[in-house]
Amino acid sequence: MADHIPLHPVPRRTQRRAAYYTSLPAAQRHHRYQVEDESSLLDEMPLMMSEEGFENDESDYHTLPRARVSHRKRGLEWFICGGWKFLCASCCDWLINICRRKKELKARTVWLGCPEKCEEKYPRNAIKNQKYNIFTFIPGVLYEQFKFFLNLYFLIVSCSQFVPALKIGYLYTYWAPLGFVLAVTMVREAVDEFRRYQRDKEMNSQLYSKLTIRGKVQVKSSDIQVGDLIIVEKNQRIPSDMVFLRTSEKTGSCFIRTDQLDGETDWKLKVAVSCTQRLPALGEDSDPTVHESLSIENTLWASTVVASGTVIGVVIYTGKETRSVMNTSNPKNKVGLLDLELNQLTKALFLALVALSIVMVTLQGFVGPWYRNLFRFLLLFSYIIPISLRVNLDMGKAAYGWMIMKDDNIPGTVVRTSTIPEELGRLVYLLTDKTGTLTQNEMIFKRLHLGTVSYGTDTMDEIQNHIINSYSQMHSQSSGNSTSSTPSRKVQSSAPKVRKTVSSRIHEAVKAIALCHNVTPVYESHAGVTGETEYAEVDQNFSDENRTYQASSPDEVALVQWTESVGLTLVNRDLTSMQLKTPGGQILTYYILQVFPFTSESKRMGIIVRDESTGEVTFYMKGADVAMSTIVQYNDWLEEECGNMAREGLRTLVVAKKSLTEEQYQDFENRYNQAKLSIHDRALKVAAVVESLEREMELLCLTGVEDQLQADVRPTLEMLRNAGIKIWMLTGDKLETATCIAKSSHLVSRTQDIHVFRPVSSRGEAHLELNAFRRKHDCALVISGDSLEVCLKYYEHEFVELACQCPAVVCCRCSPTQKAHIVKLLQHHTGKRTCAIGDGGNDVSMIQAADCGIGIEGKEGKQASLAADFSITQFKHIGRLLMVHGRNSYKRSAALGQFVMHRGLIISTMQAVFSSVFYFASIPLYQGFLMVGYATIYTMFPVFSLVLDQDVKPEMALLYPELYKDLTKGRSLSFKTFLIWVLISIYQGGILMYGALLLFESEFVHVVAISFTALILTELLMVALTIRTWHWLMVVAEFFSLGCYVASLAFLNEYFDVAFIMTVTFLWKVSAITVVSCLPLYILKYLKRKFSPPSYSKLTS
Repeated sequence: MADHIPLHPVPRRTQRRAAYYTSLPAAQRHHRYQVEDESSLLDEMPLMMSEEGFENDESDYHTLPRARVSHRKRGLEWFICGGWKFLCASCCDWLINICRRKKELKARTVWLGCPEKCEEKYPRNAIKNQKYNIFTFIPGVLYEQFKFFLNLYFLIVSCSQFVPALKIGYLYTYWAPLGFVLAVTMVREAVDEFRRYQRDKEMNSQLYSKLTIRGKVQVKSSDIQVGDLIIVEKNQRIPSDMVFLRTSEKTGSCFIRTDQLDGETDWKLKVAVSCTQRLPALGEDSDPTVHESLSIENTLWASTVVASGTVIGVVIYTGKETRSVMNTSNPKNKVGLLDLELNQLTKALFLALVALSIVMVTLQGFVGPWYRNLFRFLLLFSYIIPISLRVNLDMGKAAYGWMIMKDDNIPGTVVRTSTIPEELGRLVYLLTDKTGTLTQNEMIFKRLHLGTVSYGTDTMDEIQNHIINSYSQMHSQSSGNSTSSTPSRKVQSSAPKVRKTVSSRIHEAVKAIALCHNVTPVYESHAGVTGETEYAEVDQNFSDENRTYQASSPDEVALVQWTESVGLTLVNRDLTSMQLKTPGGQILTYYILQVFPFTSESKRMGIIVRDESTGEVTFYMKGADVAMSTIVQYNDWLEEECGNMAREGLRTLVVAKKSLTEEQYQDFENRYNQAKLSIHDRALKVAAVVESLEREMELLCLTGVEDQLQADVRPTLEMLRNAGIKIWMLTGDKLETATCIAKSSHLVSRTQDIHVFRPVSSRGEAHLELNAFRRKHDCALVISGDSLEVCLKYYEHEFVELACQCPAVVCCRCSPTQKAHIVKLLQHHTGKRTCAIGDGGNDVSMIQAADCGIGIEGKEGKQASLAADFSITQFKHIGRLLMVHGRNSYKRSAALGQFVMHRGLIISTMQAVFSSVFYFASIPLYQGFLMVGYATIYTMFPVFSLVLDQDVKPEMALLYPELYKDLTKGRSLSFKTFLIWVLISIYQGGILMYGALLLFESEFVHVVAISFTALILTELLMVALTIRTWHWLMVVAEFFSLGCYVASLAFLNEYFDVAFIMTVTFLWKVSAITVVSCLPLYILKYLKRKFSPPSYSKLTS
């Protein structure tokens, strides 16, 4: 093997593509556009050069004039007119770049099979999804915790207890809860991190065969280096970006599945480098040195899967530098909206705390060291802000996660991010992928229409009979001849036109569908991996059992499989011919003269074939109705039938043919070859020559293929729409397909219009098109990625504003980074919560950017489900996940958060009343264990049992998705509900304290006993008041807490007078105070339920 194959110049067109595929940061992209206009020096460039490469190679001659123009406005004027902002931004960027040490990308020389000869150090080929490493784990987790105002405040309060003058009570009363919070968080983060590590390890330890001088060696995916020769078997993941050197397929090409990269599950054809494919065996030196240009079709990208044969490639990019990794963004730490709202409320509580302390010191008259007293008051009232809030909420989140995973109605659901289950109850925008998420990506042939007659799935057997009859007639006619073939139709073409029989029209249509495609039949040979497979196909008997079809479009495979089912089977195809098998078992051979592949501009594909037996040349063409309606002869049914099929959600293709004489074909071939050799406007000239053939073609039939939707997609989308969630579909697929699925899945309801945004490339066009769109009302928008890019460049705000008013939006031809960009735009412009759902590697960026990411474990692999916050197995599960679990998580956490705050407020109110009665002394009311016990063992279980509460049954929540709309308004936790709880706390705290002071007898100890017992009872009764649906565990928690308190009275001699507690007076005083504090609230609740019930209670009654 040549020790080293220099990667030499490529033709200019592929060069640009090559440069593009290094997928460099957007900031550097503008250099590409500068270079495109300037042809100098392009031809001397090495392959895969990055944009920096372009800069450095460009002579300064091109760039200097531009630089001068942009730098003219320097000096003071420039500095004042926003220059300071620019300088600050530049400094920040410079610092970030220094910290990240971005490696400059430049051309590289790769030594085949000798990675040790590479001078540079390249990154390891390891997949890494972890957030922390051993050293950053503790600092990282602590930063994430103390970033919250609540925790930081408690850290400061706890530290203040080390100062003797400020010490109030025991150290453990402050440090124990804080330590517990941090311990719980760290354990949870560590478990999440360990799971990520295990998933990465599984991917990194996949084994591959590496070719070395000593033969084949097994190597782990993470140990692969630049320059290694790697053998990848069929259905194996390609571990890194490689140049494709050799394949076991005879044709010298193979198919790869790119669904993890771009979401398209159709297979892409890749071609091996011809000089290495021709070598008799790898390892032989080739003499002389080979120079061959490489193009994008000689590359194999990481994370794609080999679909046919065994391939050998040389590794050129590893790890962080692979295309798939450069296309994904770093995951951010997601924080739920509820946490942010509670953070705001704790800040409000802190202000109240400071105000209360200042009022106390003022009433004291600023005597003595008043600032020390102020700080002591701050510490005394510090229970206003409850430390147990975070513990309770975090334990609640863990409980919700467990409930989601244990729900039998959504089996296989996994909660990967346990911090944001409440987000599921607050979503306004759902951004979904199409392929594999809404659809199963399985095409099924549904309809054949011949103009006068239409065949559906139930009448396919008629077609089969027609085909069998027509081929058996031909066989009998031509059995006298030595060759078995179709009858010559040359006679017919010169005869006057006779109306054909249905049978002959079906025969023509099926033959056209069986010939006009890019499908290759592949036979699974059971030979070893060595050379045998290469020749296994030669003496095949074309048996039906082990044949599979491969093509770059699943539609084409569906059509060929259908022709096989009606009796005409494609059995073999290479670059020059294809063979069909008739129902009688004859083999018909057709020579492929020309193939015109499908492009998104032409929307059609054509093929010219010569029948081996008759020598007849026929031009077949199939394509979208828009493209074909002008090409075929006049007819009155095509447009109407296409509309009918599209309404059924079928993807339509029009099939036509034209018989050519030998002279016509020779004339065409000469003009076509001439056009292909022209240097200027080659594409236009070639298209013009092909168009000269595309005239007055005979319309054969119209086909309808269905991309099957996932189970229950329609009712699920309907439910989400009724719940007030706006659905955007972001797909890498074609515009027509995306529109078709949007209709068939009822993403766009039947009555709605669809506005297809015309392709725009400049500011003016975008302006006109946006104005046209503005005039439409209540219609769904369909836009392509390129047009979207232009609109966002010039009219970002206007576009997002218009799009947000649409009931549904479909973005097609979206790149992965574009998907993530759209999510961020929605978050930025609307401030609403977004959810992204997808199933392929191309959806990872979008899933990570959204407030809540959901991944589906599908055919496209597990990449999306591993990166997501929640992983489900089917799209329909999202309905229950949001309507039931999202609702419950949010409602429960809101109730829990406010109740924990109420628990802190009530005791602070009692402290304030106590201090004000006793001459504003900064002395604690309850000390030591009473405070710790109050926040933990006495009230913790009943309060936490609120996580089992539910306002409506799951069946109701699913039946009336409209209930979900209320949640998005955030009414369960708002300043209004918070103020109501504050007023309740002040009322109850005041009653409990004043009642105890009024009714206490000889000793102060009695005040503590009466007020504390009444406080515990009040808390237990308040939990009972808050609960909407009782659960047996709640009852257990209430009685268990009460039992704990009664049992502990025996041990708390230092706080309580045990003899007094045993008396009847104690009991009646406590009962009286508790009734006064709670009864009015019960009466108010009853009246509110009677006269202004919430929406859900109307359904449950």
